[in-house]
Formats: sequence, C-alpha cells, structure tokens
Amino acid sequence: MKTEEKQLYTETDRLYIKTLEKEDYERWTEGFRHRLPSQHKFDGDSINLEEWSQERFDGMVEQFEKMAENDDLYVLGIFRKSDDKHIGKIDLSTIMRDNFQWGMIGYRIHNQFWNQGYGTEAVSEGLTLAFEELGYHRVEAHINLDNPASIRLAEKVGLTFECTRKRFIYEDDKWTDNHVYVKNAD
Repeated sequence: MKTEEKQLYTETDRLYIKTLEKEDYERWTEGFRHRLPSQHKFDGDSINLEEWSQERFDGMVEQFEKMAENDDLYVLGIFRKSDDKHIGKIDLSTIMRDNFQWGMIGYRIHNQFWNQGYGTEAVSEGLTLAFEELGYHRVEAHINLDNPASIRLAEKVGLTFECTRKRFIYEDDKWTDNHVYVKNAD
C-alpha cells in the first residue's frame, strides 16, 4: 500500500482499489452502463450516463481531491485486475480526529458483479487502508435496518453490531434508523 498526497492505492488477489482519477472516466461509465436492473431498494445507484460527460466527471474527481486534502472523504474506485473493469466504490469518511481517530466506511458494488466475493475482498482491504494508511482507530458502517446484504457483508469483514441509532440519517425525505457496525484497530 502507498499514500502519496492523499492518493490511496492497494491491491488484493483479484482487485486494485485506488483514488478515482480523471483517467478513470471510461471505465467508470462502463461500470454503470452494464448494471442490471435494480435488484432491491438499496440497489439504486444507477445514473443517467447522458448527463455524465468527461468534464462533469473531472469536476467530481476534483471535488473528491479537495475533500481528501481536507481529510474529510476519500472515494476509492474498485477495479478488477483481470480486465480493468470498474466494479464499484468504497468511501472512507473522517468523523472526528483528535483523541478519537474515528471514521466511517461506505461501499457499493455494481450489481452485475454481485455474489462473486468482490464486496468482501474490497471492503476488507478498505478497512486495512482506513487503519493503516488513514490512521483511524475506529471505523463504523451505518446500515439501514432492512438491508440484510450489507449487514452480511459487514459481518463477513469483521465489523460487529454495536447499536441501533434511532432517526439517525435523513434519506428519502425522512429520518431513518440505522444499525451501527464497528471495528477498532488491532
């Protein structure tokens, strides 16, 4: 693993995970282009590709770079080594530094790549980045109560259930309850 000017990069047996760059535009759009129809209510990360030009993508990448420079958010693309396909993303957010070193992990795998172990492989490596490269002591995942696939993934990578936070996240025009899964640095 290496970190250069907030650029993160790591590899697993089948994947490489890295800070998104402007050069990733074609692979990023291709990942969305080949998504299957939505499989359930938490599989809604499709986008209108007609609205996503190289210029718009570049602007998004520049925003991500600024957030990483401020240690707020790190958005990492997940790519398959065998064919360079973009298969999803991990985001690592800083909740609080100082005496806490507390972060949050989010993840999404394009549905055409589900049930192949990529999520477990990528999120496990994302946690390694969070602890070893970003120096978090505690990492949380906030998961909707009715998202069993995300709960299973969190448990597979060693996150443990801590609590349910009531009316915790504002989404879909209402405050929703979320399970908190957590892992502390070794």
